[in-house]
Amino acid sequence: MKNIAIIGGGVTGVTTAYALAKRGFAVTLLERHRYTAMETSYANGGQLSASNAEVWNHRATVAKALQWLLRSDAPLLVHLHPTWHKLSWFAEFIGAMPQYHDNTIALARMAVAAREHLFRWAEDEGIAFDLRRQGILHLHRDRAEFEHAAAVTKLLARAGVPRRAVTPDEMLAIEPTLRGQYYGGHYTDSDSSGDIHKFVTGLAQAAQRLGAQLRCNQQVVQLNAVGGGIDVTVLQDDSADTSRYDAVVVCAGAGSRDFAAQLGDDVNVYPVKGYSVTVHLDDEASRAAAPQVSLVDDTVKLVCSRLGEDRLRVAGTAEFHGYNRDIRADRIAPLTEWVQHNFPEVSTRAITPWAGLRPMMPDLLPRVGPGKAPGVFYNTGHGHLGWTLSATTADTIANAISAARDSSRTQAALPLKLA
Repeated sequence: MKNIAIIGGGVTGVTTAYALAKRGFAVTLLERHRYTAMETSYANGGQLSASNAEVWNHRATVAKALQWLLRSDAPLLVHLHPTWHKLSWFAEFIGAMPQYHDNTIALARMAVAAREHLFRWAEDEGIAFDLRRQGILHLHRDRAEFEHAAAVTKLLARAGVPRRAVTPDEMLAIEPTLRGQYYGGHYTDSDSSGDIHKFVTGLAQAAQRLGAQLRCNQQVVQLNAVGGGIDVTVLQDDSADTSRYDAVVVCAGAGSRDFAAQLGDDVNVYPVKGYSVTVHLDDEASRAAAPQVSLVDDTVKLVCSRLGEDRLRVAGTAEFHGYNRDIRADRIAPLTEWVQHNFPEVSTRAITPWAGLRPMMPDLLPRVGPGKAPGVFYNTGHGHLGWTLSATTADTIANAISAARDSSRTQAALPLKLA
């Protein structure tokens, strides 16, 4: 097993390509856009946040979703148009609620493990991505929210993520530019933030230096596991071209479900749309008034990160509307209004809106591992923690493929036994 195809050029695909190239595999990454990291890995909230590893499978999440059903600006919006995909996903989501504690701990442990790989890769390859290792501050507006966060903190501690409660005065000491009224907060100094697009672009270039082939403008339309290999069919202009690979890793984000079905697997990824605005800090007053520390507002489910000196990224919301990628004004407005409320001296005259589809599994745990057919692997479904988890899931997949290669070599070296 030497020749590996990777489907998808977002953060999971590129980290997988890099991890495999470092192990000496012949890697071909196929991306349908002109460049890597142009969809969900383009303009997310910018956080590397083990402290945000709480899974959503909790009765409080369901209660809030029901309360927000008729609000177009709700932090969590479920469009009522039924589809089998949506219904099956929610059924599995509810079925995973008893594993809330275990899955939260598992996600946090993965996030901690990912830090070591990601920071080392960035340092080894000289990747500049506006990294700020100043922690993440969670904001709570009432006592009930604060107490829920305190319970989550105990779960995070079991995973090796220290997080401490802070008073409003301590919150201001951590981030002096913050305005608004808050009951309290929680601070994780081991978390960090940065620009995901810059990171993925830099790592893609590093993978190329290691020998990986990055082929963009490649629309993969069919995967077939046949004859001990994987046939990958790519649509080019008006014709289709099929190539054979020893193995394939599906890192196709929201498109992974359809590819998995072609390969005989059930990977129930749902595209949960999120939005962001990049606030351009074009004047000195805005730059001085914008936060330096990355923040999470747990009430409205928004995050913000300072990217360099002249950008502020604010992201959040979760919208269940299938594969719809429209950027809606009523979903963007709350993000801008949040900046105006919490950082009133920051000008929001110049903003860039964006929307992307988070690939989310019903239990919030990514699908990482082999499929049913030999040579088929998955690294997808990372949900709201794609960047945070990507380095460790890529390393896990690379180790699994290396083990499969070594096993095949061992089998090939065994002496033939004659009857």
